[in-house]
Amino acid sequence: MTREQAILQAVQAYDSGALQSALARRVAFATESEVPEQAPAQHAYLNDELVPLLSELGFACDVHANPAGVDLPILVARRIEAPGLPTVLMYGHGDVVRGNAAKWADGRDPWRLQVDGDRWYGRGTADNKGQHSINLEALARTLAARGGALGFNTTWLIETGEEAGSPGLAAFCEARRDLLAADVFIASDGPRLHAERPTLFMGSRGAVNFELKVRARERGYHSGNWGGLLSNPAIRLMHAIGSLVDAQGRIAVPGLRPPPIPEAVAAALADLDVGGGEDDPEINAWWGEPGLSAPEKVFGWNSLDVLTFGAGDPAKPVNAIPPEAVAWCQLRFVVGTDWRALRTHVAEHLRQGGFDDVEIRVGMQAGATRLSPDSPWVRWAAASLQRTTGKRPALLPNLGGSLPNDIFADQLGLPTLWVPHSYPACAQHAPNEHLLGSVAREGLAIMAGLFWDLGDQGSSVRDSVRELAATTSSANT
Repeated sequence: MTREQAILQAVQAYDSGALQSALARRVAFATESEVPEQAPAQHAYLNDELVPLLSELGFACDVHANPAGVDLPILVARRIEAPGLPTVLMYGHGDVVRGNAAKWADGRDPWRLQVDGDRWYGRGTADNKGQHSINLEALARTLAARGGALGFNTTWLIETGEEAGSPGLAAFCEARRDLLAADVFIASDGPRLHAERPTLFMGSRGAVNFELKVRARERGYHSGNWGGLLSNPAIRLMHAIGSLVDAQGRIAVPGLRPPPIPEAVAAALADLDVGGGEDDPEINAWWGEPGLSAPEKVFGWNSLDVLTFGAGDPAKPVNAIPPEAVAWCQLRFVVGTDWRALRTHVAEHLRQGGFDDVEIRVGMQAGATRLSPDSPWVRWAAASLQRTTGKRPALLPNLGGSLPNDIFADQLGLPTLWVPHSYPACAQHAPNEHLLGSVAREGLAIMAGLFWDLGDQGSSVRDSVRELAATTSSANT
């Protein structure tokens, strides 16, 4: 068969209803990783749904216990055609956030796939069962079109704890480096820039959540008797946060600001726009770092946000000065930010501002990654997407959100390519999560074309990367 015929075969998985049937089965597994009682569903999803499919495609499959001691298993499936061929590491996650069934509209059930026009509703349709189902279907169709030989080796890594922060994933990948060795990483998660525009992103912004607390005393005191005499923790905390980020969203802590945007990144971002799609919010042009475009603000810069703020009982206000106030803040950051020293930067900034009473506690954290748009792998993938769709893909040096991409990019040292099959208004993590059928159909074509091109061109791209690395290393010595 030809490349075009392979793509038509992949698209047939949508037109025939095969993809819809497969996704309906997978949505029915209530794989909520934040609910320990759903551990059997996680095992069943891997062992009963994915292992039989991958085994039929010639993969050797093993389901591993999570090294973090939580019952969130990890599947590794390997298909080795020949030792000298390029190897791709693919990734997906079988777990989902809580279903929140009571909040879904029109009687929808999060565990039953429901198609309404172009929207496929169900928990996991966008994040991530729908996306890795598209990739699995495209891989199977490409394998058949090539007569049973892809022309590259494939390893699938599917975890079941991504929505719980990927516990144990870093330790597992470190312990299994040889098993996961590859030349390139390709996966699908997150949204496209717009539903209509194919997108390729090469990393993700990092994230650090941190708690700020002011505890002034053990209990509240009547505001009529003591107002004006006792410090108010909520007011203190508001001003402390205001010293970190100003009223227009500009970060005021030097240590939390990123380095200048690299030229190659700025050039890629100049081709993009943000927002304007169905259900997208109206962008506040006055918010964020002044002088930057909207794409530069969300893909090339850092943002500091307050996620929660609490003092007293908002549902039942009383005439009392609250004893304490607490806020959870979040720094989203790009490569080059001194994020590991966040606590030190924030503490010193608050001390200089006279806020010694603010306690700081760092919570969830994930590093930032970015593959240059100049990478041979990026140029290859972008050309493949454009050849398949006839559209110039949006190239994001990094996603605005966060993924465990630092494990693959930094820990395993892989060039990382993400080809998302969702869109910004998919209600990811919310009630009424959905996948667009039109995007899924195009995603099947994109991935079949990408797999076909990997079989034809993967060795030459890999060799170009190796030669470039050798030249760079020689120049630096």
